[in-house]
Amino acid sequence: MMAKKILYEGRVQGVGFRFGVRQIAEGFAVAGHAANLPDGRVEVFLQGERGEVEGMEKEIAQSHLEGFIRKQEGQEVAVEAGYRGFQIR
Repeated sequence: MMAKKILYEGRVQGVGFRFGVRQIAEGFAVAGHAANLPDGRVEVFLQGERGEVEGMEKEIAQSHLEGFIRKQEGQEVAVEAGYRGFQIR
C-alpha cells in the first residue's frame, strides 16, 4: 500500500478536471480525492497498491485532461487511514 499527492498546474480549474479525474479513478482500485487549491492548482491524493496508483497517475497524464496540464509534481506521502472510494472536494 502506498499514497501519493500530485499537484497539477495549468488550466485545471473550471474545466471539469476534478470530475475527469474521478471518472478515471473508477477504472482503478484506488482511494483518495481531487481538490481545487486557492492558488489555482488541483491536488490529487491517491492511495492503494503501487501499480494502481502509478497506473492512474499515468492514465491522467495521457487522457483527455492532458491538454489542461502545464506541470505536474508528485511525491509519496504517508498512507491515511479511513479513505474509501474517490471523492471530489
